[in-house]
Amino acid sequence: MHLLIVGWLTLRPVDAPWVTAANLRPLAGIRADFAAGAAHGVRSVAEGLALLAPAGVLLPVVSGRLWVSPWASLVRTAGAGLLVSLAIELLQTGVPGRVLDIDSLILNTLGVALAHALVVPLGRARLRRALRASAAARGAESGPRSPAGPRPDPGALGAGQVNGYAYGVLDPRADVYDPDAVPEGDAPEGPTPTIPRVGLAP
Repeated sequence: MHLLIVGWLTLRPVDAPWVTAANLRPLAGIRADFAAGAAHGVRSVAEGLALLAPAGVLLPVVSGRLWVSPWASLVRTAGAGLLVSLAIELLQTGVPGRVLDIDSLILNTLGVALAHALVVPLGRARLRRALRASAAARGAESGPRSPAGPRPDPGALGAGQVNGYAYGVLDPRADVYDPDAVPEGDAPEGPTPTIPRVGLAP
């Protein structure tokens, strides 16, 4: 939905008696906007930053990863924003009334990076704390009490145990926490089924 709105705003033909030439010099368009007035310049910069800024939050949400390097996530998201903005600028060369502007490319990418840096790391940290608290609470409620020794930390080992086997393990490298997951090979086995022998008398 966001990309559809962006396409509608940026790829519509514009009725204009004349258009400026394509701007290939960084910051030249921004300086021209501020030369026309401080309010006009601030509005132009704000529009350029805000156009693709929601993508800085929406792209990490689509990936769904919680345990990831903040810098790697920022670089990937900003790179994706750069590619989207570049595609828009290239498509605008074939739209009447639209011209290529490298300043729009710079502002769009910077807006994606700023939105990501301000929202995503804090949001991921809060979700990770909530998952750890949920794992600790489940372990406190369902974990067995062993008289042989101190009970392990449920937030570090998992949400509980089955015959001494930990389940619902919260792996810091995992992207999805399943509190009911049982590691393969650790689940207790039941009795071996037997099939009665049937013999035929001669």
